[in-house]
Amino acid sequence: MTRYSFRNMAELLALAGNEGLSLAETVIRYQMEAEGKTRDEVRAKMAGRLKIMRSAAQKGLTEDVRSQSGLVGGGGKLLEEWRRSGRGLSGTVTGRAIAIATAVAEVNAAMGRIVAAPTAGSCGIIPGVLLSLEAEKGFMEEQLIDGLFTAAAVGMVAAKQASLSGAALGCQAECGVAAAMAAAAAVEMAGGSPEQAAGAAGVALQGLMGLVCDPVGGLVELPCVLRNATGAAHALAAADIILAGVPYYLPFDEVIAAMVEVGSSLPASLRETGTGGIAACPTARRLVAHLFSGEKDRQRIKD
Repeated sequence: MTRYSFRNMAELLALAGNEGLSLAETVIRYQMEAEGKTRDEVRAKMAGRLKIMRSAAQKGLTEDVRSQSGLVGGGGKLLEEWRRSGRGLSGTVTGRAIAIATAVAEVNAAMGRIVAAPTAGSCGIIPGVLLSLEAEKGFMEEQLIDGLFTAAAVGMVAAKQASLSGAALGCQAECGVAAAMAAAAAVEMAGGSPEQAAGAAGVALQGLMGLVCDPVGGLVELPCVLRNATGAAHALAAADIILAGVPYYLPFDEVIAAMVEVGSSLPASLRETGTGGIAACPTARRLVAHLFSGEKDRQRIKD
């Protein structure tokens, strides 16, 4: 066991507190020990992940990427055009975040290169939050890299105590955990303490508690892509709640335990089988029937 190893958020916070470190710095030191690499090497590897996120966002925001099924594509570009029009209702940071989150998730659906953060199905939430804060609040690239390490801290805690699989625990384990990771990252980037970052993660995850995994046709497209957009907005709300000083009492480890209990109680139809929830809506069933028969005319399906 390395000096900076941890099994849960309580141990991670104790490590950070004992040495006056951020969650990001604690995880950097953990990674240096675990891989036997220098700080520069560890940060360079994370910078590479950020570069992939940027590339996916740019592609989805500017190109008409479309999934092979034709169910999703072009939404990120439309949202970016809407944001630029000045008529958006979400505000500058959130408006940009939902556009980026959608764009990255669409690139994933179109078989493009993304970073699973923590999964491919939730890949847009963290870049949506971090890249929007960079553009709108002036955060520097080094701060974004730190933010990714903070997000990694939360993801590692969740993975050690639960699962990140929608098939195991529903979409709360994918988009819910991604929102928790993004919220914690945003808080530390804004100068919040490790305890505040953990609190934001808890607020974000509890708000998506019980979120089911119900992909239409078993494809990671509907409702998955747009859940990335709402997950990014949700993460920003959680970060603001904590940074504003709103009291929050639940330890993140307890929220994770609750997620496991809730997810384990979900029926199989709501855990990635594509047989319940949104996937069972009449229009979704008709859509799938037409897709599998080779018919891709969505207007005829609506009629």
